[in-house]
Amino acid sequence: MKIIKICLILLFTICTLFVNAQVPQGYPANYARFPRFKALIYYTNHAEEAHVQFSLQSIEFFKKLNYGEGFKLDITTDLSEYPYEKLKEYSVVIMLDGYPMGKSERETFEKYMENGGGWVGFHAAAYNDKNTNWPWFVKFLGGGVFYCNNWPPQPVLVEVDNTEHPVTKNLPTSFVAPASEWYQWNPSPRENKDVEVLLSISPRNYPLGIKDVVNFGDFPIVWTNKNYRMIYLNMGHGDEEFIDATQNLLLVNAFRWVVSTDKNGDPFLK
Repeated sequence: MKIIKICLILLFTICTLFVNAQVPQGYPANYARFPRFKALIYYTNHAEEAHVQFSLQSIEFFKKLNYGEGFKLDITTDLSEYPYEKLKEYSVVIMLDGYPMGKSERETFEKYMENGGGWVGFHAAAYNDKNTNWPWFVKFLGGGVFYCNNWPPQPVLVEVDNTEHPVTKNLPTSFVAPASEWYQWNPSPRENKDVEVLLSISPRNYPLGIKDVVNFGDFPIVWTNKNYRMIYLNMGHGDEEFIDATQNLLLVNAFRWVVSTDKNGDPFLK
């Protein structure tokens, strides 16, 4: 009986040494023990139908990113419920199909961004023209105003402008993005020294469109204004935006990058 007990102890010791030998120095994973940060999604049901379709699918997309409650995700259609003291608790605000319309909400958003807030904006969340009456927002976007678009929505060949940026470093240098209505801007955001363009529509797509045809011009679709913690993504029209794994990876990268540059520190390192 004593011999059996000694043998079991030896066997346990050997197994323990074997298991420990398989564990490399420095564990590679970093498991969250609490929500890492807070994110707020804003959308409006008053947008055109295709933009609302995108918003509803986007909400499901971000909910899946929140499996396991890695971050706290709130959703609203009313930004008036978020004064600055409340809004500043969020590491990032995701605008899906619109932007603040009221004077108070606009002033709150300006203060939030000017004090280190984070923004991920899609498609119509950056639409602006002579009726927008928000000069700060135009500056925030890099100075470009809506110029023209293709119609109907269609897929396009896109090209990565900066393959070293955290948002694009794991993407192919070019890929076909799912069908969308693509906005062209004037002047091109690329002309602004404070803007870094990350992705553009390839000129090989021209002429672009069937009814409304864009024939030429610089066509950035993903960029960041380096004066702010923000990124704009031009895609966001209809119910086909989440059918492509490469574009989905781009969206995850963009979201993660904005959050990782939080002035309070990168929450993914905590």
